[in-house]
Amino acid sequence: MERLWAPWRVAYIRNPGRGCFFCAGLKAKDAAKSLILEKTEYAFSLLNRFPYNNGHTMIAPLRHIGSLEELDNEEILAINHLLTRAMRAIRETMKAHGFNIGINQGNIAGAGVVDHIHIHCVPRWQGDTNFMPVLADTKVVSEALQDTYTTIKKGLAALDELL
Repeated sequence: MERLWAPWRVAYIRNPGRGCFFCAGLKAKDAAKSLILEKTEYAFSLLNRFPYNNGHTMIAPLRHIGSLEELDNEEILAINHLLTRAMRAIRETMKAHGFNIGINQGNIAGAGVVDHIHIHCVPRWQGDTNFMPVLADTKVVSEALQDTYTTIKKGLAALDELL
């Protein structure tokens, strides 16, 4: 059995904060500070502040809802549109070799934010896991969050120029 060790996330687990950080990010005046990459009429994407890997992006509906079954067709389409845009931008700008895409719906499934459904898009590279997480309980993320944010934003802008 393979395991995905993420001990660097313990800061979030021990102190997740109050309220919904998705909704708080949407209300904030500074999208870059909230790490919001894109926002449409129905959904938005943002970088994970406690990433499993560089470029770990989350896509969520604007509405504060807790399950996939509650999404309407417009939200489903918008979320999938933002997911594919994030993947394209990350593949182009960060040269990702692949992605782990997933949803943890409900507390028992491991959802950190139970009441605001979201999709995780985790970029992967050949050999992106080394001895540090296993031996030292430390994940090496090789780029600052703001630098990753800037890189992906440029990639998203480049996608718009192609259309």
